[in-house]
Amino acid sequence: MAYLIITNEEYNAAFQFIIGELGTVEDLLNGEFLAFIGKGISVTIYVTFVSFIISVILGLLAGLGRLSKNTFIRNLAITYVEFVRGLPVLVLIFTFAFVVVPEISDALGVDNQAIPGTTRGIIALAFFYGAFMGEIFRAGIESIPKGQTEAARSLGMTAGQSMRHVILPQAVRNILPALGNDFIAILKDSSLLSVLAVREITQQSRLYAGTSFRFRETYLVLTFLYLSMTVALSLLLQWYGRRLGTDER
Repeated sequence: MAYLIITNEEYNAAFQFIIGELGTVEDLLNGEFLAFIGKGISVTIYVTFVSFIISVILGLLAGLGRLSKNTFIRNLAITYVEFVRGLPVLVLIFTFAFVVVPEISDALGVDNQAIPGTTRGIIALAFFYGAFMGEIFRAGIESIPKGQTEAARSLGMTAGQSMRHVILPQAVRNILPALGNDFIAILKDSSLLSVLAVREITQQSRLYAGTSFRFRETYLVLTFLYLSMTVALSLLLQWYGRRLGTDER
């Protein structure tokens, strides 16, 4: 049997390396890096929230479309969901940024150069995640017992009123954890907008690392920032899930 023997010299060297890295990170945080990266954090938060709101609207429409009795609307929703879910998000970002948005702007007589990369990226992320949220909404609506709809109709509600006042509130309550997971996914995928030169947190870190040549410290801080945001959101979702289960009991 082989044993891994770590000498005191190797242990001390590893310890000094870690201490040295933490020291350089501390120096980095005390400098102009925080002001520089702060601009990227605000852009990341803005992109995430706007993309999420638009994708929720698209997802609701797609989910209702999947359940529509109108064949054209149902097939249109199915085509949208299946088409988008079969594409990598980065491919969709490039397609919207360099194909869809320019074509639409030309058709509307709008200057293509006047549309910033941030707007193009938000549209792409929202369109992509709207398809996934469409399935979430569809599953949430179908999880509500049909007796709820029948009871609402017996009270004189129309189909639209029963959906709006009875079915959707219960469905949204059930799918909030899933929507929260997509919110976290959008937050992480917002880093892909750096390919469009959108100055979110990843792009700002790349620019700073390229000009200061402090690559290790910069990307170590970037990793910590993303990890902090995603872990905090995950803990919030777990807390909500436990509270939801308690309320149901």
